[in-house]
Amino acid sequence: MRHCINCCIQLLPNSEHKQQAGCGGGPLHSHLECPACKGENKIVLRVDGKQMNLLAVLEVRAEGNENWGRFLRFKKGKRCSLVFGLMIMTLVMASYILSGAHQELLISSPFHYGAFPSNPSLTDGENPSDTKEHRHQPSVNNISYVKDYPSIKLIINSITARIEFTTRQLPDIEDLKKQELHMFSVIPSKFLPNSKSPCWYEEFTGRNTTDPYLTNSYVLYSKRFRSTFDALRKAFWGHLSHASGKHFRLRCLPRFYIIGQPKCGTTDLYDRLRLHPEVKFSAIKEPHWWTRKRFGIVRLRDGLRDRYPVEDYLDLFDLAAHQIHQGLQASSAEEQSRMTRIIIGEASASTMWDNNAWTFFYDNSTDGEPPFLTQDFIHAFQPDAKLIVMLRDPVERLYSDYLYFASSNKSADDFHEKVTEALQLFENCMLDYSLRACVYNNTLNNAMPVRLQVGLYAVYLLDWLTVFNKEQFLVLRLEDHASNVKYTMHRVFQFLNLGPLGEKQETLMTKSPASNARRPEDRNLGPMWPVTQKILQDFYGPFNARLAQAPV
Repeated sequence: MRHCINCCIQLLPNSEHKQQAGCGGGPLHSHLECPACKGENKIVLRVDGKQMNLLAVLEVRAEGNENWGRFLRFKKGKRCSLVFGLMIMTLVMASYILSGAHQELLISSPFHYGAFPSNPSLTDGENPSDTKEHRHQPSVNNISYVKDYPSIKLIINSITARIEFTTRQLPDIEDLKKQELHMFSVIPSKFLPNSKSPCWYEEFTGRNTTDPYLTNSYVLYSKRFRSTFDALRKAFWGHLSHASGKHFRLRCLPRFYIIGQPKCGTTDLYDRLRLHPEVKFSAIKEPHWWTRKRFGIVRLRDGLRDRYPVEDYLDLFDLAAHQIHQGLQASSAEEQSRMTRIIIGEASASTMWDNNAWTFFYDNSTDGEPPFLTQDFIHAFQPDAKLIVMLRDPVERLYSDYLYFASSNKSADDFHEKVTEALQLFENCMLDYSLRACVYNNTLNNAMPVRLQVGLYAVYLLDWLTVFNKEQFLVLRLEDHASNVKYTMHRVFQFLNLGPLGEKQETLMTKSPASNARRPEDRNLGPMWPVTQKILQDFYGPFNARLAQAPV
């Protein structure tokens, strides 16, 4: 009888292998027959316990039983040593072949495109000089995604072919009033001439025992704001004006808005800017009133609540209004000048891009584009508002956004898969609708597993420029801010017409650590895969090119 031992290397896709009879190549494989394996004994190789799209499988077939039985009678240690040696040899050979074939996609490449340099480790407020500690060696998992690149590139090409930047039609002021009758009845058309911020006096009809913030929705729906409003209550009664037996309170809106984008360093800019004595922000850093709260949105997935009236939003500026009122009532010209120089700001990073609520409250247009946007209403009341925009490389913004909001199973693999799914969903929308309709599509935005649309800066900024003049914008880059904080802050001071700081104040503002930097546990995950980075660069490239042409 002829006997032989036939050893072979078989490459089997992991997805196919695992879908068959629950086969995972592990202990379960010895108990359930896997149709993909056809009942044969196979040892599935894994690296660091991670799934691989290409699994090296060592298969041993027996023809005859006599000599094979002698092999099985080897000492257990010798059998294990033989199998382990073959496994190591297989891994070395496969790694050498595959890494040589795809070397150019296994290492990070310094892609430069549009207005943003690619830097896979730059985080919100993180200094570029600190990125060396976050470099990770490429994993074998990246190889499998390289195979998917051509098909994903076709999706991106399909999207790019349909990109068209069109000018939106602005709504009439009367149409805006019909949508927000109460808001227009509360906010006047003219403000006090001797205040840098848009302020006015309105009658307070409550009694001395009345809690002025009793019905404020920010207090009712969030416990973390209650201490803030306790401070507002204590200061309220000492800052009323009295005339003709009536009480009047000073109301104010922000003079400037930090309108976006999220994970672009807006928190760091806010924390530094509020150290300037002439700047006063809302009592809550991000009220999100213009984009969410006025529609009753706390978390969209939780449904709609009662809408927050504009009075609840104005309450957030009471502390600043108290100081401005004090200056207006001051007897000395010096005190009056000091207080009236106060400028009020607001820093909701959703203001620039989030219009997800429009489908619930405004009549749907025939082409799927929103008839009203946030900037339409802000401009109706504050045509002279100043707007600060903080941007960063949209590829890195998306990865930072993913790391910040993902709750579990965060990894470069998971991010790659979510990016692929989001691109497919975005393409499906672009096949039937315009670019603007897809960017502001609430259903699409909620379905995408990563917020791909937030990085389409050109779409949002161009829509804002149809309402406000370019001189009213200051556009900053996180990359520049991280490398030279002092220069960035001086640009902001000049834009807002703020007075100079003393040496100690400026040192405190510019030398303090960055705010809202990436968490250590997220840094340990390392950067995204180079192939994921390349995919996103291809997607964002046309939008960055158009952004570079924007007149700001």
